[in-house]
Amino acid sequence: MKWSLIYCGVVMLTLGAGNAPAQMIPPGSSPYNPPPPAPPPPPTIEVPAIPKAGELPKRSYAPIAPQKSFGERIEKCLDDAAASGLGPNERAAYSRNCATR
Repeated sequence: MKWSLIYCGVVMLTLGAGNAPAQMIPPGSSPYNPPPPAPPPPPTIEVPAIPKAGELPKRSYAPIAPQKSFGERIEKCLDDAAASGLGPNERAAYSRNCATR
């Protein structure tokens, strides 16, 4: 009888000790905190292309759209200001700001 009580006590301690570490929460944390995010991937390192001797660099020869002259831009800005209902002094200030953009 004595051995059976000791055996039951050892079994209960063993079963109880197995569950305790899974329920322990470290100090200063909460069971509701999400897990930490995964670390970011390492940066990729690429070796730049080395130009070859005698080879011309590659350039884009796309045509550049012609820009309007300053007078044409002022005229358009004055028209826009008049269409929006600005007075003469407000039109002048608006057109100066608009044309230099």
